Amino acid sequence: MQYSFCLNLNNEQETQNLAQVLAAHFPRGVIYLIGDLGAGKTTLTRYLIQSLGHQGSVKSPTYTLVEPYQVNGQDIFHFDLYRLNDPYELELMGIRDYLDTANALFLFEWPSKGGDEIPAPDLIINILKSEDELSRTATLSSSSAALQHALEQNFTHVG
Repeated sequence: MQYSFCLNLNNEQETQNLAQVLAAHFPRGVIYLIGDLGAGKTTLTRYLIQSLGHQGSVKSPTYTLVEPYQVNGQDIFHFDLYRLNDPYELELMGIRDYLDTANALFLFEWPSKGGDEIPAPDLIINILKSEDELSRTATLSSSSAALQHALEQNFTHVG
């Protein structure tokens, strides 16, 4: 069954709250982060990686394509495919080596640029900026009943 949950992110604290729920209920798998430039994909990713226990900065892999992390014995790979010209570039950079890592968390910004080189998502987070760019609306789609329940429990003030 496919679940969908929509919530407003009016400030960074609300983004951080979402990241904490994701860290508790979605610590591994494939997440697609979709949204325009400046929508908050990297901000959400930073808070998620920190919520999983990473100490230190989380930098955007816009130029390196991937930034690996090891947090409490777990592998996390943050991909930013914005500058990718051809999905085959991922094969050339050795994406299979990353994807073969068991029980890892894979975060893909700009997944549409990855084509068939990246795995299907377990969770899609689509972030839309408001017209005044002061708030965001995040729509989360997954097949996880546990995540859906956690979202409903933690964000009951939104529909």
